[in-house]
Amino acid sequence: MRMERRAAILLMAAALALAPAITAQAHHGWSWAEDEQTQLEGVIESISMSPPHPTLHVRDARDVLWQVDLSNPRQTDRSGFTGDSASVGDAITVIGNRSLDASAAHMKAVRITIGGRNYDLYPERIAD
Repeated sequence: MRMERRAAILLMAAALALAPAITAQAHHGWSWAEDEQTQLEGVIESISMSPPHPTLHVRDARDVLWQVDLSNPRQTDRSGFTGDSASVGDAITVIGNRSLDASAAHMKAVRITIGGRNYDLYPERIAD
């Protein structure tokens, strides 16, 4: 009985150790998003620069609230976008890849435009 309990504890510990890596891989890659890029226009409702990646919440003209994931903090900063680059209430245009789940108002941005300035988060992914 002791051996079975020990094996169960080890198996549980291994599963817990692997769960964040699997979740991060699925969430931070592009496999959850459509290949085709779309454009979202709206108004910024919130800005979070917290890890693992900065996030904006944008309300579109149909009153749908979108979650817009930016790139990792370093890459977002390299694009020129910081927490001071925009404010709640600013108009924004987002080019990016929306979730494969059509019911989810969620997308990963490759470029955001605020006040006429482009912030290219993933310049190599921007479709012409």
